[in-house]
Amino acid sequence: MAKAASYALPTRRAHVMGILNVTPDSFSDGGRFSAADVALEHAKSMIAEGADLLDVGAESTRPGSTPVELDEEWARLAPILEPVIDLGIPVSIDTYKAEIARRAGSAGAALVNDVWGLQKDPAMADTVAELGLPVVMMHNRDEADAEIDILADIDRFFETSMSLADRAGIARDKQILDPGFGFGKTIDQNFVILNRLETLKKHGLPILAGASRKRMIGAVLGVETDERLYGSMAVHMTAIQNGASIIRVHDVRPHADCVRMLDATRLERNPA
Repeated sequence: MAKAASYALPTRRAHVMGILNVTPDSFSDGGRFSAADVALEHAKSMIAEGADLLDVGAESTRPGSTPVELDEEWARLAPILEPVIDLGIPVSIDTYKAEIARRAGSAGAALVNDVWGLQKDPAMADTVAELGLPVVMMHNRDEADAEIDILADIDRFFETSMSLADRAGIARDKQILDPGFGFGKTIDQNFVILNRLETLKKHGLPILAGASRKRMIGAVLGVETDERLYGSMAVHMTAIQNGASIIRVHDVRPHADCVRMLDATRLERNPA
């Protein structure tokens, strides 16, 4: 078995996180990569296309999705997780369940990506601390509310998540924030967040942006999920310019190329 790769946070250019869903009902690619051999080939392709890390998930978190029991989630992950980890780049486990995070971390996962920001499973913060892994703490809501100040709501949520992480002993240099595009937000609120993403840097932590193929893009462009690449690229490049350090994407190569060009522009030279 290859040695599992650890994850170091970006220090200059943004990182591209490739999405690997091994679930039958994800909003964009549900069922496409649920077979272990197909999932592994897709992981290899994303690495070849320039992914800095991969995010593996086995439970859809799209609106209206059916919750998955722990044993079923692990049954989907078990055949693919270690083979993907053995490919040699950092692997993130996309789960809000502490036991899944523990098993994945023991298998060599390098990062935990919790769509409920350590606030769904009371054991998650302590589990992440025990694993010694970085954690993405995403803002989430049960439902959208057009009347609220979404940025203030995100700030309050992050303060709670950071407090849970701090109390558990997760070092600040292992904490990452994700505003959660599309999770409990109206379309307009998503664009407020995107336009003011830099304000979230006041918390002093790296920011992950994940808007790949989401409804905010379809609403503007009037296109279906599989036709949202260009809109996804526009949102993610705006996010990087507004402070994001990591982008979570389905389409790795075009995003990796954009990140490299943005990096060269910032440096005013070829970074290669």
